[in-house]
Amino acid sequence: MDLKLIPLPYHMESIQRKPGALKQLSECSEHLQTLSVLQWILTFLFLGPSCFLLIMWLVFSPLWPLLALYTAWLASDWKTPDRGGRKSQWMSRWPLWKHIRDYFPVRLHKIADLDPQQNYIFGYHPHGIMSFGAFCNFGTDTSDFSKMFPGLKTYLTTLAGNFRMPLYRDYLLAAGMCSVTHSSIDFLLSKNGTGNVVVIVVGGSAEALNCASQQHILTLKNRKGFIKKALVNGSALVPVYSFGENEVLQQYHFESGSWLKNLQNLFQHWIGFAPCVFFGQGLFSSTSRGIMPFRRPINTVVGKPIPVPKTENPSRLLVDKYHAVYVNSLQDLFNTNKERFGLKKNDSLTLV
Repeated sequence: MDLKLIPLPYHMESIQRKPGALKQLSECSEHLQTLSVLQWILTFLFLGPSCFLLIMWLVFSPLWPLLALYTAWLASDWKTPDRGGRKSQWMSRWPLWKHIRDYFPVRLHKIADLDPQQNYIFGYHPHGIMSFGAFCNFGTDTSDFSKMFPGLKTYLTTLAGNFRMPLYRDYLLAAGMCSVTHSSIDFLLSKNGTGNVVVIVVGGSAEALNCASQQHILTLKNRKGFIKKALVNGSALVPVYSFGENEVLQQYHFESGSWLKNLQNLFQHWIGFAPCVFFGQGLFSSTSRGIMPFRRPINTVVGKPIPVPKTENPSRLLVDKYHAVYVNSLQDLFNTNKERFGLKKNDSLTLV
């Protein structure tokens, strides 16, 4: 069979002839990745407070009728975070998400196929500081989740309190997030058909406080609510571990009993999350400190499904039984893949 050479487009030939062209393209791509991640971090830190300030300004401005109309609409839309959310397909196709994925990069790996005629609860570990792996892999489709698991649709859940801030809630909903409340999980697993994947970052903000490089501490020992939800709805449990999530940002750990540590604990108790004082690399230099994450790979591995019997009122013993099965499956997932993704043979999970 004769093979025909296909000529390169003119602009590709020009790039090959210029010795510095590929380097310039690479630098341009890196700049776009940096700006995209910076936007995400600033959104994470300041969008909520900015929405609050905007609302306060509207209250006392001539534009207050707009706020009144929005408030009236908000009353009718209040339960949307508990009813599958309102993901924007336009927003999910933003090139921004791909630049964020490639910054680290974030990669998704699967161990087994999943039946699209079933529903699932993904337990995501660890939380890290900002859960970059969870958002890139399950909040967007930049890692080709839909191709790896055809027929499945992910719902990344977060604290219900995040949806109580007007305007900010609409950004989260458009980004594909849902509430992690009981009613929200029950709706997705029992009243929304099949092929639904509820993604729960099990350790939550309590686990974020234990985030540290080269450590694998999971807040899981007493986290059993998601196990009970799986039993009530008859949905399989799937452990998910992101190798590298704890490496991209570091935090300052305050001494136990200090006023800063007590302040973190107070936030955790009353608000549901605790602010972390974190650092990474500088915006323009990888050797200086700043708020930019370190460029270290995040490899998210989706484990094998754990079938559970549908039980309307599961006993404590049954919940404990499947919690132990889940923990063993997660530890096996970690131990099987840890050396593949740069950890040492003697590294192990610590459950608190």
